[in-house]
Amino acid sequence: MRLLQSFWKPFFTSFLALLIILTALPLPSLAASSAAIRAYDDAEATLQDYSGQSLVREEFSGAKLQGANFSGADLQGAVFNGSDLAGANLHGVNLSNGITYLTNLTDVNLSDAILTSAMMLKSIFRNANVTGADFSFALLDRTQVLQLCKTASGTNPVTGVDTRESLGCS
Repeated sequence: MRLLQSFWKPFFTSFLALLIILTALPLPSLAASSAAIRAYDDAEATLQDYSGQSLVREEFSGAKLQGANFSGADLQGAVFNGSDLAGANLHGVNLSNGITYLTNLTDVNLSDAILTSAMMLKSIFRNANVTGADFSFALLDRTQVLQLCKTASGTNPVTGVDTRESLGCS
């Protein structure tokens, strides 16, 4: 019995010490590689033609994109935070589940765009073309909805949803 105790005691002590050390050390942090995240932060983008590109979940924070061409781009889940898209072409984009917070969308072409479940608070839509756009379940400031309803018309060619109905125009 004494021989058995002398054998297990060092093993048990080593195991206990290792367990204490492993639980006391912090776990390593894992981050996405720079290739996995493409953000356009506070940049004056030199590339102004994003037409037809897949930009799913991309971030455009503080980006100066006046007159940029995003026509037909897949922008699902994309974020435009404090960006300037004045005069940009977003014809036929899919910005569903996306965010345009504090974004300038003055004179933007949103015709035939899919904006379902997008959060578009504190954004400016002055003179925006929303013919055929689908705003179903999108979140907009009431004043912007009233402004968009003045010119809203058409039906989205992909979803079949009436623009005025998706905005909740009366």
